[in-house]
Amino acid sequence: MTISLEEKLREIFCARGLKLSAAESCTGGLVSDRITNVPGSSEYFMGGVVAYAYEAKVNLLGVSWDTLHAHGAVSEETVLEMARGARRVFDVDIAVSVSGIAGPGGGMPGKPVGLTWFGLSTKDGEWARSFTWDGDRVKNKQLSAEAALQFVADYLEGKFE
Repeated sequence: MTISLEEKLREIFCARGLKLSAAESCTGGLVSDRITNVPGSSEYFMGGVVAYAYEAKVNLLGVSWDTLHAHGAVSEETVLEMARGARRVFDVDIAVSVSGIAGPGGGMPGKPVGLTWFGLSTKDGEWARSFTWDGDRVKNKQLSAEAALQFVADYLEGKFE
């Protein structure tokens, strides 16, 4: 029987005694929802923030207004600040963040509908990655939640430095 990505993460986090948090925008809490669907997730998942508006990103996560004005919410710079803020707010080992344009509107030159950025903040460093999905709004949100969890798994499995 194949275990889900969420169950795999629970096993790794519990075995290593690590703590996790999430900062979400376009996924609206789907990352946190998937994590907390697994029994025992309270042992390692300290919480998540859905910071949809600029004001929430600034006030709850400490994202800089300068970053938002210069790069926008859907950018490498913003997701790294979001992840860093979630790591600080929840006092955890690892924080993952996600911000994207779920659609159907909201795209602009250089930032198409479906563009989604992910950030990861750890004691070892910070990383970002992006994908551009081509689904509808719900599908783009689901793909983004999966990619955020996979980003955490990739880090835990040593797939990047």
